[in-house]
Amino acid sequence: MSSAPQLIEIVHGGPADLGTVNAIIGEAFDPRFGEAWTPSQCLGMMALPGVWFSIAWCGAKPAGFALARTVANEAELLLLAIRPALRRRGVGTALLRSIMTDARERGATTLHLEVRANNEAIRLYRSEGFDKVGERRDYYRGKDGKLFDAHTFSRSIG
Repeated sequence: MSSAPQLIEIVHGGPADLGTVNAIIGEAFDPRFGEAWTPSQCLGMMALPGVWFSIAWCGAKPAGFALARTVANEAELLLLAIRPALRRRGVGTALLRSIMTDARERGATTLHLEVRANNEAIRLYRSEGFDKVGERRDYYRGKDGKLFDAHTFSRSIG
């Protein structure tokens, strides 16, 4: 396991950070699985009420980001992406915990997320107390047309 970076700083982002988000998406999501969002999807989601995102910085380098939304007393983690070279260094954990804190401050008592079956990130979600509550068969369509299941996880944060 790699050593942790000396400092992970989490900052809230805005539309001006879309270039940074897109660069991270380009590195973090393997096109085989069909999980990555386009710039217009990200920008469209960012414009909706209750949506926010955070960027993790390791020194001067953006390491990852998380995009989430709240509706009433529930929150959803929409995207969590970490640059491959900076994975397993605490960046994902820091972002996920930051999103949970932000969601709680926004009045959410439960956080939901969806993740491709067999995604390495499932280990992170389970370690942070998320439980599998559902499954969507053939939810993601990869670049070659292959279909992949999605698993839904939830956790109380209230």
